[in-house]
Amino acid sequence: MAVKIMTVVGARPQFIKAAVVSHVLESIEGVGEEIVHTGQHYDANMSQTFFDELDIPEPKVNLGVSGGSHGQMTARMLEALESEMVARRPDAVLLYGDTNSTLAAALAAAKLHIPIVHVEAGARTHSATNPEEINRICTDHVATKLLACTKDNLENLQKENLGARAEFSGDPMYDAFVHYSSAAQQPALVSILDGEAVELPAEFYYVTCHREENAGTEEALGGLLDALCALDAPAVYPVHPRNRAAVRQRVEGGGDFSNVLFVEPVGYLESVYLVNHAKQVVTDSGGLQREAFYAGVKCTTVLDFEVWPETMVDGRNILAKPSRESILAAMSVPQSVDEGYQPFGDGKAAERIASCVVELAERQQL
Repeated sequence: MAVKIMTVVGARPQFIKAAVVSHVLESIEGVGEEIVHTGQHYDANMSQTFFDELDIPEPKVNLGVSGGSHGQMTARMLEALESEMVARRPDAVLLYGDTNSTLAAALAAAKLHIPIVHVEAGARTHSATNPEEINRICTDHVATKLLACTKDNLENLQKENLGARAEFSGDPMYDAFVHYSSAAQQPALVSILDGEAVELPAEFYYVTCHREENAGTEEALGGLLDALCALDAPAVYPVHPRNRAAVRQRVEGGGDFSNVLFVEPVGYLESVYLVNHAKQVVTDSGGLQREAFYAGVKCTTVLDFEVWPETMVDGRNILAKPSRESILAAMSVPQSVDEGYQPFGDGKAAERIASCVVELAERQQL
């Protein structure tokens, strides 16, 4: 009897990880995968574009759950995912990362006694104010199998007495970056201010900052933009839909923002191109920190806590506050790249993940 795996995704980084693993699962005889999209990232440029360009199988269902508080979103997802799991009867559930979608799926599957594989297990910021930290910890403690992207993540799980269920798989995002870099394409940038095409400069900085603490207040957004305006080359800044109104208001309020290209969100292949060709990256994204590290491009992370300490070596990734002085100081720190240091695996994480979830699903059928 064929085994059935349900993969639950809801946000951009999960689409990327799922792409490389889904391609491996597709090649295994007797394995069927059903992708369920919670709808957490609902904008076409934040969602459908990724499925199209990464050739991911279309989701069996899009639950259309987005917006609201963390509790509201998670509750609605939990209810909807439970119904899908009851109806589809998967042999195992495959989860990625630390979103509300991940936590909701973990709770639904655990209560239905469906085995859970959690990819990117053991990542810790040690910050209780970070909503994703709650998602990570809760998911790890109910999951059946924990797959860690780095040895440090594995050690975190062992410290929490979860070592018996955990192993090192490597990072599927690294697999994806290596695989798709050869297909990366120069983006067709479009301004969010006037809808006109924007030419990509020969030299540029790549910026993605969308968290509430960095773009949700006038002071924080102002500090970020002041830093970008002071750079020696234009900053390409794809603006997250939730921050668009604040950015437009800031620009329309006056000031010279000619050094910042405020553009529509870009697809994954376009983002990979921007990472590989940028002078530096400025971000608050856990995924983009890692991609800059893979590419050997210096990164400044605008956060109060470390997400991936493995990248914070030799000046390669520096924390900064959302202020002009802090960001520019971090960007001025020189980096040194040790080509032999690669804590995220050997680029074969997808095979290990697929093998693990299939084995767990087959065991469930016995």
